[in-house]
Amino acid sequence: MEESKGRVCVTGGTGFIGSWIIKTLLQDGYSVNTTVRNNPEHKKDLSFLTGLPGASQRLQILSADLSNPESFNAVIEGCVGVFHVATPVDFELREPEEVVTKRSIDGALGILKACLNCKTVKRVVYTSSASAVVHGGTEEQQVMDESSWTDVDLLRTSKAFGWSYAVSKTLTEKAVLEFGEQNGLEVVTLIPTFVFGPFICPKLPGSVQASLKFSFGEKSGFDSLLETPMVHVDDVARAHIFLLENPNSKGRYNCSKCLVTYERISEIVSAKYQEFKPETVECFNKIKGVKIPDLSSKKLIDAGFVFKYGIEEMLDDAIQCCKEKGLPLK
Repeated sequence: MEESKGRVCVTGGTGFIGSWIIKTLLQDGYSVNTTVRNNPEHKKDLSFLTGLPGASQRLQILSADLSNPESFNAVIEGCVGVFHVATPVDFELREPEEVVTKRSIDGALGILKACLNCKTVKRVVYTSSASAVVHGGTEEQQVMDESSWTDVDLLRTSKAFGWSYAVSKTLTEKAVLEFGEQNGLEVVTLIPTFVFGPFICPKLPGSVQASLKFSFGEKSGFDSLLETPMVHVDDVARAHIFLLENPNSKGRYNCSKCLVTYERISEIVSAKYQEFKPETVECFNKIKGVKIPDLSSKKLIDAGFVFKYGIEEMLDDAIQCCKEKGLPLK
């Protein structure tokens, strides 16, 4: 089949965001290389990727591992763009933060070096996280833009939930942007907030699970969320591709549709999904909860990107997807 838009690479293609990016790229006419970690003892069922429309002609699944960055050389060869989505996730602190951070940075820089060596890659889009932005402002700072960076020293002292992940994402994003500047490689970063909505990967993604708990008034690892910025997974995937294709993309881009309060989400759930009976706002407000600052997406919107989905679509699509997959919602 003719490659109408060229070949791109997506690392971490079996994950929530990576798999949705692959789905969208195939729909858009790209050919895609993606990576899985080689584990002969636990062979993954990849039918959720190989069964995508266009996958039989335009999707290649290859083995690579962030612990061995050189393993990405063959994956990136011949690609015009790279989406580096794969990242070590260790909320349970099974390994020291320094180990996780080093693996994340070394893996990312190894991939960027492979991009330089292959000579065909025009741009790299790195998937960062709101956790690389929000842990550094004052409590009064309710909206943060791309100039805000997480204070890793503060996190290492406070050890708030997810602190190790936030440190690794912050330092890796800084490292990839610096490498791009120093080596003349176009590197842009996309910073999603809580990613909500449907999924094609087999397991319930962590951010969808946390968002559903928030929607139903349950505690998650973040204790009780009182408000948080959110974005639909399809908008996140389209934003990645937009940054690859837009000739003027440069630097960091926040990707968030709306700040969602518990009052708003409980109104929607009470009106449309009464079987889930969320906590009343009065009861929830008595609980000491977490308010995550909003991230302004003005830079992304001003560049020409258009968000398609609001909070109702995020919630509807996530619930419908869980029901179709037979996954428990509560």
